Amino acid sequence: MAVFTAVTESQLEHWLSHYSLGKVLDFRGIASGIENSNFFLTTERGEYVLTIFEKLSAQELPFYLNLMRHLAGHQVPVPDPVMRDDGRLFAELHGKPATIVTRLAGRPELSPRAPHCAEVGQMLARLHLAGRDFGEAQPNLRSLGWWEQVVPEIVPLIDPTPRRLLLDELAYQQAFFASADYATLPGGPCHCDLFRDNVLFSHGSSASGNTPAAADSIAADASDGSNVSEPDRLGGFFDFYFAGCDKWLFDLAVTVNDWCVDLATGALDAERATAMVRAYQTVRPLTDAEQRRWRDMLRAGAFRFWVSRLYDFHKPRAAEMLKPHDPGHFERILVDRIDTESVGTLS
Repeated sequence: MAVFTAVTESQLEHWLSHYSLGKVLDFRGIASGIENSNFFLTTERGEYVLTIFEKLSAQELPFYLNLMRHLAGHQVPVPDPVMRDDGRLFAELHGKPATIVTRLAGRPELSPRAPHCAEVGQMLARLHLAGRDFGEAQPNLRSLGWWEQVVPEIVPLIDPTPRRLLLDELAYQQAFFASADYATLPGGPCHCDLFRDNVLFSHGSSASGNTPAAADSIAADASDGSNVSEPDRLGGFFDFYFAGCDKWLFDLAVTVNDWCVDLATGALDAERATAMVRAYQTVRPLTDAEQRRWRDMLRAGAFRFWVSRLYDFHKPRAAEMLKPHDPGHFERILVDRIDTESVGTLS
């Protein structure tokens, strides 16, 4: 279980005395995640998630929590931070900042089809537009500056072939980030980590009413004519603790690189990718510069996660039963985005 900080029953009871949530009915660790300690919490008042932040500081945390409150207030289905009795959204637990957020209904769809991708694309665009009037700013902490910092630490630890790819792609991305096109790309608050395990879907009558039903028809238009009818509805996005202000196209590229790929090869699945991008554009059409730079941004999205997985693999942190993700997955995705001409098209 990926829990860095254990919490006893008495410690939890004392910490929760500053909330008006009633008695604890259930409390257990969450196995997924490699950055924070997460726990499901059920009280007399409802179901929540308690997160202890292992890396984020108390100075950085308000951006993430306030962004989630802002999005929830704009009808984007995300966890809503719970306020303490003193009006604060977090407090120290074991000397680390910790917070409680509402728990969304549903479960991840780990084998998504075109309708799932369409719903995610539409809601991602809605999230981007909802964030335009958010008054706080924090950069994406895993963008170019971080790559330039950690790549030199990784280089001595890997074999010559991936080392060459790592250095060549860093140089390519440095040039892309310095380009005139990049400067014109629209942006704002982004999730920056919208993988399929950070999205929940509900079934049938329990589905969220926040997601436009048009997503199904968009996905059907993008398919080969087979039956894509799907009862699931988007329940919400969660795990915003890699969020930051970045280019919206980067957020879309990161999402496509996870939701719309063949997991064995890293190649894009054309039906799912088309469904997601078309659905996104029904809410926010892409600019000419975004369309020109789509392939470059797909490479940026793949590079970001290859670098972070290499770093976690070769420089692991102590944790209970922590297993870093395979870096090779995003190396394959990056190679595919470099080598395959068709990934540069949005049609």
